[in-house]
Amino acid sequence: MNRPSRKSNRLADYDYSQNGKYFITICTQNKTCLFWDDAFVGANCVRPHAIPLSPMGRIVARQIDRWNQTYPDVWIEQYVIMPNHLHLIICIDHGILDNDRTQTDAKAATVSRMVKQFKGAVTKHAGQAIWQRSFHDHIIRTQADNERIATYIQNNPYTWMNDCFYAE
Repeated sequence: MNRPSRKSNRLADYDYSQNGKYFITICTQNKTCLFWDDAFVGANCVRPHAIPLSPMGRIVARQIDRWNQTYPDVWIEQYVIMPNHLHLIICIDHGILDNDRTQTDAKAATVSRMVKQFKGAVTKHAGQAIWQRSFHDHIIRTQADNERIATYIQNNPYTWMNDCFYAE
């Protein structure tokens, strides 16, 4: 069976393991709402950290919290778990890099590798596949861009009913 080739979502020739900040969006398969307690999916929300998570949402939160343990030079600056997707700002800071390090270095934590391992860990703990293929990324290049995205993440639960990923 010949399938059409899928265009890469990543920026060509960009080293996604280099120091920087990355805005990541990961969605559930078919926009299925899995992460919030059912009573809050269609409700107005108070604050992101006050939203009761479903058991599946708690699995996602635990795996996000483990990110720093898995990747010591990486941390999550900000995130929000929405009913059917999540947004994260991932920060990579290797300090002063060794000149011998190359893109093929097995220890280089690329954004794609981290997201793949995160999705795999959630799938393993959940006991079922829940993720849409791939993910969306945006390389944060300026402070203004970082502030705009951080505000978006903070406000996303307030605007759930108008979200492009909204599904009941």
